[in-house]
Amino acid sequence: MNYTRYEKARVLGARTLQLAQGAPAFVDAEEGEKPLKTARKEMEEGKLPITVKSN
Repeated sequence: MNYTRYEKARVLGARTLQLAQGAPAFVDAEEGEKPLKTARKEMEEGKLPITVKSN
């Protein structure tokens, strides 16, 4: 799915916060990898557990 830059920023920010607080990752993440990098991997692979609802 193509997100606007605002949607992408919001989704990545929310997912990064979840990962930083201990949520499990849905992609293979290296130990010590920053949560933002893991969230970006999830988005690239289409495995984000967050969706954007349009009107």
